[in-house]
Amino acid sequence: MNIELLNTGSELMLGRVLNTHQQWLCRRLADLGYVVTRQVAVPDTATDIQSAVREALSRADLVLVTGGLGPTSDDLTRDLIAQLLGKKLQRDDAVLDHIKELFAARNRPMPKNNEVQALVPEGALVLANPNGTAPGLAMKVASVVRGLAPGKSQTRKRLSPDPSARTQDAKWLVMLPGPPRELRPMFNAQVVPLLRHEFPLDAPFVCRTLRTGGIAESLVQEKIQPPLAALVAAGLDVGYCARVGQVDVRLSARGADGGEQVREAEAIVRKIFKAQIYGVDDEEIETVIVRLLTECKLTLAIAESCTGGCIAHRVTNVPGASAVFLGGFVTYSNEAKQKFLGVRAETLVAHGAVSEAVACEMAGGARLQTGADFAVAVTGIAGPDGGTADKPVGTVFIALAGASGTVVERRTNAYERETFKQLTAHQALEMLRRQVVSA
Repeated sequence: MNIELLNTGSELMLGRVLNTHQQWLCRRLADLGYVVTRQVAVPDTATDIQSAVREALSRADLVLVTGGLGPTSDDLTRDLIAQLLGKKLQRDDAVLDHIKELFAARNRPMPKNNEVQALVPEGALVLANPNGTAPGLAMKVASVVRGLAPGKSQTRKRLSPDPSARTQDAKWLVMLPGPPRELRPMFNAQVVPLLRHEFPLDAPFVCRTLRTGGIAESLVQEKIQPPLAALVAAGLDVGYCARVGQVDVRLSARGADGGEQVREAEAIVRKIFKAQIYGVDDEEIETVIVRLLTECKLTLAIAESCTGGCIAHRVTNVPGASAVFLGGFVTYSNEAKQKFLGVRAETLVAHGAVSEAVACEMAGGARLQTGADFAVAVTGIAGPDGGTADKPVGTVFIALAGASGTVVERRTNAYERETFKQLTAHQALEMLRRQVVSA
């Protein structure tokens, strides 16, 4: 089966917006057992969009198109694809009512322009969008549509197929809205069932991802490759993906024995890495932390300097975090560390703000102020300036205070500021996870 992904948007060509659709959709499809064979991005112009769709339909069984379903003048996807396929646009009253209800719920008048989003190509399946105004659209395409000859007008209402284009088995073209918060739930809730119904897999597909922390990608492979060799020879596929502070191990297999192969491989990997595996599939470390603390009826406070609230931000992104997270402090200056966390002036003078002693007092102060069972604190040098010979840029101290005392780890995260913050946040949460698991 051939699947092609077409991302539209001039902002992608200008580098103003990161193309997260490519990564997310390809990953999601692969996890389901479907591999994208080609993906392209094109600007918001009639020639480029129609040419790319026409070309994709000449090869693929399923074409996914993202973006261009909004109400503004550069949202051309719906109109251009309808024109390409010779389909009339018809107003869908249910879609229009939904758009009106969304604006009414926000106490805002609906602009006239939004009515265009209720236009649906004849015969198209409407994919409801509870998170926005642009519905998705799915169309069964019976034949390949090829292009106009060079130099012909692109404003014709219908494009004529090339006489040489042969009729092929029906294929599907799916149009999805651009905003990720709309596209992702729509894909999961509506496109995945369509995909499974129209393109059932020839053989069962099983995939499991184990997320590890604190170990390098090359070392992960070195440790598990020999014991998994027999399973790989039997059809198991093993993949590795290095991320900030972690390495994912993907185990997948097809066929009647695929489930057993993956289960056996998972048992082998778990035996090797034990507590270094913090989660499975798409679980983030913060999700695991909230779940563990909730199960153990424990609470958390956070004191941050160099991460600027990044750790608290990640924790509070998890639904249910309010049951375990009591509060956080972003104490960037020495004065704030003293005023809100009780860090002593003499400690700052003797050791400096980036030190084991200050991290220890920050964690202790956060725990004292909130009454939390655990408090995590970080202080470091994010750079690019501020480093010294004994404390270079990237130096960070991570402290964890609990009923049994306070422990501090020193790390060197010599990366640009954003990566430094994310890696430090991950390390702090992983330090807490190990403590809770071992308790």
